[in-house]
Formats: sequence, C-alpha cells, structure tokens
Amino acid sequence: MSKSVVLAEKPSVARDIARVLGCNKKGNGFLEGQKYIVTWALGHLVTHADPEGYGNEYKEWKMEYLPIIPEPFKLTPIKQTSKQFNAVKAQLRRNDVTEVIIATDAGREGELVARWILEMTKNRKPVKRLWISSVTDKAIKDGFNNLKDGRQYENLYEAAVARAEADWVVGINATRALTVKYNAQLSTGRVQTPTLAMIAERERHIREFKPRFFYGLQALTETARFTWSDKAGQTQSFNKELIEKLLTRLDGVHSGKVKDVKTTPKQQPAPPLFDLTELQKEAHRRWSWSAKETLSTLQNLYERHKAVTYPRTDSKHLTSDMADTLKERIKAVDIGPYRKSVNVLLRSGAVKPQKGVIDDKRVFGSPCDYPDRGNSDLSKLI
Repeated sequence: MSKSVVLAEKPSVARDIARVLGCNKKGNGFLEGQKYIVTWALGHLVTHADPEGYGNEYKEWKMEYLPIIPEPFKLTPIKQTSKQFNAVKAQLRRNDVTEVIIATDAGREGELVARWILEMTKNRKPVKRLWISSVTDKAIKDGFNNLKDGRQYENLYEAAVARAEADWVVGINATRALTVKYNAQLSTGRVQTPTLAMIAERERHIREFKPRFFYGLQALTETARFTWSDKAGQTQSFNKELIEKLLTRLDGVHSGKVKDVKTTPKQQPAPPLFDLTELQKEAHRRWSWSAKETLSTLQNLYERHKAVTYPRTDSKHLTSDMADTLKERIKAVDIGPYRKSVNVLLRSGAVKPQKGVIDDKRVFGSPCDYPDRGNSDLSKLI
C-alpha cells in the first residue's frame, strides 16, 4: 500500500496529527499508520552554508574577500539536529512513499522549514500542503479533507528564500567588515542592528529626560470629585500661570449646585483580537513578562491546550475555517474564575463572534493570499 509522508514542524504538532490520522506505530523519528507516516522537524533542520563552504579563502576574515555573495546559495543540515534530518530523509526515500504532505506552520517561515528539507533530500515526489491555523482534531481532519496543491505556495517559498538570503548577505558581510575594520568582535544583521538602534535611541531619550512640573485643578466634595479640563479634554497643563489664574477666579466661591444630570446608555463593542505584538505588550504591562515568556506561554496554549489559534501572527482577525472551533476554545477555559462566564456563553447556543472578527481577506497567511502571485509581488511578502 502506498503511503504519504506528513512533515510537521514540531514534535508536539506531529503527535496531534498522528493521533488524528491513527498513526500509532512508533519509529525512529516518526509515527506510522496504514496510510500515513508522520515525521517532524525541530524548527529548522537545514540552513545556509557558512562562508567557508564557498571556498577556503573565506576561512580568513579579510576585507579584500568582501562582499561574499554566493551564486547559488548552498544549503547544509544543521549539525545539532542531523539525527532527525536523517530520520526524515529516510522516510521520504522509502519506496512505499508516493507523496509528501507539508504540515509545517501555515506561514512563510514554516514553508521554508519544509522546502529546504525537501530540497536537501532531493525529493521528487508530488507535494501537497496542509494549511491549518489550529491543531484541534476538527481542524486537522478538515485540513486533510482539503489538502492544497503544493505548487500554490511556490511564491510564499520564494519570498522566504529571499528573506533568508538577504539576512545571510547583510549579516555575514557587515559583521566581517566591521570586525576587520575596527579590530573588535562586532556583530550586525538585517533585523538585529535596527532593533538595537531603536533600543539605543530609546535609552538616550531616557537618559536625557528632564522632569517638568505640571498643574491641574480639582474640586473635592463629600460625595464627588470634579476635575478641570480644557477644551481638548486635557486635565493637566505645564502652564502654571494659566492654572493660577483659574484658581484666582474661583477664589471665594465655596459652594455649587448640580443643576442637571444626564445618563445615556451606550453599547461598547468588545476590543479587537490580540495580535502577537499587542499581546506581548499587554502581558508586559500586567505582569512584566518578557516577549519570549509571552510567546512561550502562547505556544503551550496553542499546542497543548488548544485554547488559542495560531499565535505567531500579526493579524487581529480569524479565517472562516476557524469559526466552528471557537466553541471548543471557550470550553478549554472552563476552569476556576472563568467557569461562570463560559457557562453563560455556552448556554446561548452557537458562539457567534462580533462583526469583523472573521475576515479571510485581512488574515496574512490565508491560502488565498498566495496562488497566482507573480515575482513582482515578493516585496509585499518579505
């Protein structure tokens, strides 16, 4: 019987997929069933070769050898994870395997993880794509019932390659150039350097900050507190003279009367969903968590508890295929102080998010984003 190799990005996701597909036989770096062989990467198993891989002269850091711009770029298995790479390679080359199903994360980097492995193993078998943003049983089953042609995601892969090659060229050449010129161990990179520049600029502002006094007015009574504000709604001013003039005008006035109170009921919609960046900001504000702590917690909630949708996203919207899974996510938090709220939501029947939460067109990484894109659109993906 012919079989399909399912390549997941992480062991935890692979176990979920294997369980749903009935792959219970454990092997060396894979789980096998009647129709499927589920194996996994450990993040990236393949990376760009070091400069030394392009010539012995690059073993020495010399300015005359720069810039190093490989044509073409070479790939190499990562030494620390070579055992799992060989395990994946062995499954891909099995005679009874007739196709490969990419089941890495639904995004640019996930596509790169899988494609580089397939390139290094010289895979020539047909490729299909499992595109899901959730690892609930239902999402996995629906995803396998709607597998996509792997060719639809070629442009996504090309965008990921362009990003990776840009990182390599900038990082390798700039790091070597700075180190040689200043005779010091210096490091730079496409993302690292501007990020450090922003941190340094912020630190400079903090060091140069000079405190200033601000002023305001409040009237205190036994039952209420009244705060002065200007026409723009500001309750504080750096203009001391302005506030003193207002206080002088009130001098001698010791009583007042509330003539009218109007109460207007208003409906306030729920705030939009969090994207990863906003959630990291909120977690830091509430609990002083680092960005890494927030992401690690999110990843656990996503992979183990199935309580959140795919966390590594900059979108505040969900795709329509997730609508039916929202009830399951609400059930996942049916514990402790949240139980009462969960019961109220579940008693109402169908869980319907407010307008705008479900919007396929505003989710970066939706399958419809990538088919039929020309090379001229790569800049939009990078």
